[in-house]
Amino acid sequence: MGRGTQRYLIEDYLGRRARVYGGEKAILVGILPPRAADEERETFEELRALAYTAGIFVVGQLLQRRAHPDPATFIGKGKAEELRSLAEALGADTALFNDELSPDQARALEEITALKIVDRTQLILDIFAQRAGTKEAELAVELAQLEYLLPRLRGWGKALTNPGGGIGTMGPGETKMEIERRRVKRRIQAIRRALREADRVRELRRKRRSRSPIPKVAIVGYTNSGKSTLFRRLTGEAVLVEDKLFATLDTKVRKVALDEGRYVLVSDTVGFIRKLPHQLIPAFRATMEAAREADLLLNVLDASSPRVAEHFRAVERILAEEVFAPGEPRPPILHVLNKIDLVRDPHQEALLSELRLELGRYVELSARLGWGLEGLKAAMAEILGDRWADVRALVPYERGEILADLARLGKLEVLGGQDGGLLVHLVLPREELSRLRGVPGLELMEA
Repeated sequence: MGRGTQRYLIEDYLGRRARVYGGEKAILVGILPPRAADEERETFEELRALAYTAGIFVVGQLLQRRAHPDPATFIGKGKAEELRSLAEALGADTALFNDELSPDQARALEEITALKIVDRTQLILDIFAQRAGTKEAELAVELAQLEYLLPRLRGWGKALTNPGGGIGTMGPGETKMEIERRRVKRRIQAIRRALREADRVRELRRKRRSRSPIPKVAIVGYTNSGKSTLFRRLTGEAVLVEDKLFATLDTKVRKVALDEGRYVLVSDTVGFIRKLPHQLIPAFRATMEAAREADLLLNVLDASSPRVAEHFRAVERILAEEVFAPGEPRPPILHVLNKIDLVRDPHQEALLSELRLELGRYVELSARLGWGLEGLKAAMAEILGDRWADVRALVPYERGEILADLARLGKLEVLGGQDGGLLVHLVLPREELSRLRGVPGLELMEA
């Protein structure tokens, strides 16, 4: 969704400096412990990818080695002055920080550097706002933005740049701030009411799906690992596929045939990322429900990424900490090493050899080229094998209408006439057997 068509605009409350629009020239800023692990360095590279996704031009970076953030300015006053000089030299107007800043830190940095200060949380929130494709997703993201920005309202009031709108045109007086706070709080209450109604509607849909005997499969994984490309290959669905983070925000569910008679409902979900803002957890609700209700999880990994092992562990951690409650039963997981066609470096192959020892069940494929899809379907059918029954049935000639119902459930093969009826071979969800045994005149037997 483009900026011009958004129905909710955070700057209506807080001014243009409260949002990321794309086109900004930014310097990436972060701190690393004196002995930073590879995972900590990777989050800084993710910040660069997030900036690209938001349409921001990265013109430089400033890294600082320190054990703990400065409580007043995060990077210290001297480093903040260095950031100001670097921005002047490079023509930057924005500083993107790789961690969440407190309202006081953001305000102090803006005063020292004269830059637009955006932290990782705010950047991810704005990417979600740009990409939300349903009304419910829009509301969930707007709620997260407003709850995050409400305590920062005073700071934004001191340095807004939206002429003719927002707060800056009338000065940062306390009365004006309180008026704006009340506006934001009223909007938060209205969104929560709308989301409660959306929760009710989604719960009805969920109950209808849960009554379906067809096994459910949820595609999960690190953002930009190729989940949507795999979903498109499996379903033939024309879904958005981009080489950007969070290309998919809205869960989609489609029916997929694994082989003749064996079907699954496949869900495409939003990608995970480290340092996921807590405010966005409600926006992941649909993803979490799809994973919790699934009979099988497909964890898609980018086999060509040098950080594939860290991505695997990050997904495991998010599933354990954010998706499933402690002690909650988890469905089996099948790891999918995607983009295998791009693995040409011997070092990357050695890395994958080590990772394969950790994965347990896995398949390798290229969703982009369509390699390995039959192997994936076979592995899914094997794991979910006990969800289907292979039986024969004798359908009386006078009950021919039953055949249409049986054909709808899965595979139906007419074997011939026998004892006053048609003998058919069936492959169908096992849950249907108890219902079929109650159908008058229908006789079931093992295949």
